[in-house]
Amino acid sequence: MLPSFRYIRPRTVAEAVKALAEPGACAHAGGTDLVGCLRDGVFGAKAVVSLSDLAELRGISAAKDGGLRIGALATLAEIARHAGIVKGWPALAQGAGAAASPQLRNQGTLGGNLCQRPRCWYFRGDFDCARKGGEICFAVEGENTYHAIFGGSGCFIVHPSDTASPLVALQATARIAGPKGSRSVPVEKLFVLPAVDHTRETVLGPGEVITEILLPPPLAGGRGLYRKVRARGAWDFALGGVALALSTKDGKVVSARVVLSGVAPTPWRVPEVEKLLVGQMLDARLAADAAELAVKGAEPMSGNDYKIPLVKGAVEEALLALV
Repeated sequence: MLPSFRYIRPRTVAEAVKALAEPGACAHAGGTDLVGCLRDGVFGAKAVVSLSDLAELRGISAAKDGGLRIGALATLAEIARHAGIVKGWPALAQGAGAAASPQLRNQGTLGGNLCQRPRCWYFRGDFDCARKGGEICFAVEGENTYHAIFGGSGCFIVHPSDTASPLVALQATARIAGPKGSRSVPVEKLFVLPAVDHTRETVLGPGEVITEILLPPPLAGGRGLYRKVRARGAWDFALGGVALALSTKDGKVVSARVVLSGVAPTPWRVPEVEKLLVGQMLDARLAADAAELAVKGAEPMSGNDYKIPLVKGAVEEALLALV
C-alpha cells in the first residue's frame, strides 16, 4: 500500500524546483521506479512532485551544432525508435531498447532511468544497509551474485541504468535546474561512487532536477553499440555489459570510449582499454587483448566471479561486431 503524501503538479520548472526543494519531496516522471519504492517502503515521501505538465522537459530535437537535445521526459521507447538516434547514436538507441520490458519503456523516462534507485535486494528489503545510512553493506558477507566487481567501497551496488553507460561513452551532458539556477554536468560526472558518499547515487541536490540531455555531434567515422548480458531476453537488469563509441579512419581506431555496465556502482569507464585501441587496426587479436584488459583490477566477491569472463566475452563480442 502506498503511504500518504501530498501530490503537487507544478506548471513550470521553477515551480517544480521550489516544490522539490522541500524536505521529503520526490520527483515523479514515469513513476516506474518511484511508485514501487514507495509501495514497498524503501523510502518515504512527504510530497510527490509530478513533472508531467512540464512541456519543456519533453521532445527530441536537433541542435544547431549537429548534436541532439533529448528532454528528460522523453520515454525510453521514443529514444529506442527515434530514427536520428538509431543512425547517429546507435549505442543509446540500443541501451534504451534493452531496458526493462516494452510496457516499462513506454512509461519510463530518460531522466528517471538515469536517476533510478539501486536494485540491490538489501537496499530494497528490510535491512538497515549502508546506503540507507546504516553501517553495513550486507552483500559483502551475504548474497552478492549481482553485485559490483569494480568501484565498491562500503557499498557494492551496481548501477541499474541501460542508458547511462551509452551516454557516458557518447560524452553527453546533463542540464540541471535547481534553486541556484541551471548548470551543466557531463553525464560521466553525474554519478557518485560509494567512496565519495554511499548514500547518494547522483550529484543532484535538494530541488535539482535533470531537464535535458545534450549529445555532441556524431564523430567522423563514428561507430558504436551497446551490448547487454542478462539472464532473460527481456525485463532483467544487466549482469554485465559494455557501451562502445569509436571513430575509425583507414581501418584504424582514432578515438575510443569504452564503458561497462552492470559491474560497478556507476557506469564504469575503462581508459586503459581506450588507450589500447587508439591507433590500432580493429581486429580479432586487438578485441581479445582489449577484453582481457577490461577486467584488470576486478575484485569479485564470493558469488559474482562469473562476471569476469562474462565481461571479457561481452567486450570482445562488441568489438568484433564493429570490425
